Amino acid sequence: MDYVKAMARPFTHPAAPDISLDNVLHALSDPVRREIVRKLMGSDRMSCIQACAAHPPSTVSFHHKILREAGLIRSEKKGVEVINTLRRTEIDQRFPGLLDAVFRAPGTSHP
Repeated sequence: MDYVKAMARPFTHPAAPDISLDNVLHALSDPVRREIVRKLMGSDRMSCIQACAAHPPSTVSFHHKILREAGLIRSEKKGVEVINTLRRTEIDQRFPGLLDAVFRAPGTSHP
């Protein structure tokens, strides 16, 4: 696939009722993805570059895809940059207290 065509495709996000607990917990099972979510919890929005500057872009894109498909983040293209926001309100409505519980757990940190 042509890179320009791939960049032109819009991101797809599950509707709030379609977000499953299994997918959310799977997405949060990886420490890099938890770090991305933790950073987004302390920010309104964040670019892919800001989220994981220590990792290669392909790795960051992969983790954002998993988080997006699980329904945890919303991604928007702004020029050549991708801006991600945490779908906190939707997650809290669907699974009350889940994110707070995950980030209070031993070995994790809360913003």
